[in-house]
Amino acid sequence: MKLHYTRYLVFSFLVAFCFPALGQEQLSVREKANLLYQKYEYANAVELYQRLADTRNPRIGDLERLAEGYWLMKDYERSETWYARVVSHGDSRPEHRLGYAEVLKAQGKYAEAKAQYESYAGLTGDEASVAVAIAGADSARVWLADPTTHTLHNERGVNTERSEFSAFPSGSTVYYAGEPGAEVGAGTYGWTGESYLRVYTSSPGTGGLTNPGLMPGAVNDGTYHIGPVAASADGEILYVTRTYAEKEETLRTREDRKRFRTHTLELYIHREQGDGTWTTEAFAHNNPSEYSVGHAALSPDGQILYFSSDMPGGHGGTDIWYSELQDDGSWGTPTNAGGTINSAGDELFPSIAPDGTLYYSSDGFAGMGGLDIFRSEGSRGTWSTPANLRHPVNSSGDDFAFVVSELGEGGKKGYLSSNRRGGVGGDDIYSFGWERPKIIIILKGTTSDKHTGERLAEASVSLYDGRRELIARKASDGSGNFIFELSPGQRYTVLGQKEGYHADSAKVSTEGITKSDTLEVALLLEPVFKPGDTFELENIYYDFDKHNIRPDAAEILDELVRTMRDNPTLRIELSSHTDSRGSHAYNEALSQRRAQSAVDYLVSRGIARDRMVAKGYGETKLVNRCANGVPCSREEHQANRRTEVTVLLY
Repeated sequence: MKLHYTRYLVFSFLVAFCFPALGQEQLSVREKANLLYQKYEYANAVELYQRLADTRNPRIGDLERLAEGYWLMKDYERSETWYARVVSHGDSRPEHRLGYAEVLKAQGKYAEAKAQYESYAGLTGDEASVAVAIAGADSARVWLADPTTHTLHNERGVNTERSEFSAFPSGSTVYYAGEPGAEVGAGTYGWTGESYLRVYTSSPGTGGLTNPGLMPGAVNDGTYHIGPVAASADGEILYVTRTYAEKEETLRTREDRKRFRTHTLELYIHREQGDGTWTTEAFAHNNPSEYSVGHAALSPDGQILYFSSDMPGGHGGTDIWYSELQDDGSWGTPTNAGGTINSAGDELFPSIAPDGTLYYSSDGFAGMGGLDIFRSEGSRGTWSTPANLRHPVNSSGDDFAFVVSELGEGGKKGYLSSNRRGGVGGDDIYSFGWERPKIIIILKGTTSDKHTGERLAEASVSLYDGRRELIARKASDGSGNFIFELSPGQRYTVLGQKEGYHADSAKVSTEGITKSDTLEVALLLEPVFKPGDTFELENIYYDFDKHNIRPDAAEILDELVRTMRDNPTLRIELSSHTDSRGSHAYNEALSQRRAQSAVDYLVSRGIARDRMVAKGYGETKLVNRCANGVPCSREEHQANRRTEVTVLLY
């Protein structure tokens, strides 16, 4: 979700919603859902919309709110499932294809996202508006299949459930911008419901950033957003971005975000006086009534100040500009940094590395997400063609504020910010490192048909880390083989998917590996395309005498959700079976409740109820000799307690 320019480069209020007094009138379920949605209580709203969607002919508006609600909650998996239903609905509109493409891109499904962008262009004839997105989807597939060796570490010592971003190291201090808790009294920003941004400081250590705290003094004296920060080489001058607010504005929907009137930014210069106090002066070229100036970056020699601005004379929304230090200590007239690094989109968060390399974020070039990080070499208005830093530096989210803190022959270290999946809050600070690998760990795998053993070519194989963050994705080759390079000391999940097959996954760990090694894994995908075929959902367990879905069972059912979503014509019977212990009537009733709870779980994840039949068979279909009165081991009884899927229609 592209919120950085709107959230941090500019400023906007939300006018409070006013609802008519309803007296004692009873609200309908839809009215309650709409009210909660308008109040941004998406978690409560989607529960009601799910009830409305659980009908034979659900309204397109209810499905749309579910897809959008889960998107806003960052539950992209469920948003994707609901968007799949939205675009297949008879009343679907072309713009729904764009929402679907965004959530597919957020899932790293770039081929599928490209198909939706192209569908939108075909329906509307508006190819120009999605051309960069399509080019980005093509590039992202290549980058995701062959990620760089950068390692990223979420700085949980400073990140909170709110937003923290733009870490800037200066000596023994790291400055960053963050949303304080309500107790700080920094006012509330209507969009996020959090406090206005303030400047924080922290200390770098061997385990990451520690000792976070609000920076005292004049730097944080202001009403609205304050931050991010850049510092001179000696740390005695700070260049701080601050919001200039003038008018209130309303912002409610995804479509409105590109249309609303914004507030502007100013750049302030603070000079340390030697006694812990700071003087404050406005940058000479601020003009908040006309344009924004912010996100400062200094050249290594301190003679050139780069910044982002939408002042007249640029190439797009927001460009990189620069100003040169004059003999009298003032900053000269700003000059646009040129059309090589600036695009028709937005260029933000510039930084200059110790070797003079420019890093910045843009949404105007082909990329993996909203804002991607690029690098370019040069100075002033002469630059090399910007190069995308690829995955994992860039992700399907917004990636920005890339700062190099250490640079040597063996590698580099620094910080970046991102709202990618798996973070702690809205935006998080990550430290990054890049060095030549000391050991090489290879994962070799195969994708095969579980029944025939035949290798499956062109299956989609995804590699996730222990937090279910996507690391890489590629297709198995013509012989059903795939290879990933792993890092030591990590846990991974490998997921294989192919249309017409039920997904399969496996766990892999490199913990304890201290020398180069090769690991192997075999993914066995169950075919689901023939009516009458039955396969078992392995490792679906229930607590004794219970029918509720346990977390470990939910993970397996989520793979069935993906199978149903990716095969929209598939209809199934989902059956539950017990062992022979207990009465026949009791076992039949218990198995029916278990089967129904599994179906209800899939419905809650966006699968239409009329595509599934719940059936409890009790002990009538034992798979071994363990009938009533036959002594059997615990393992033999467990084999009969199973959940199966039978294909009814494909």
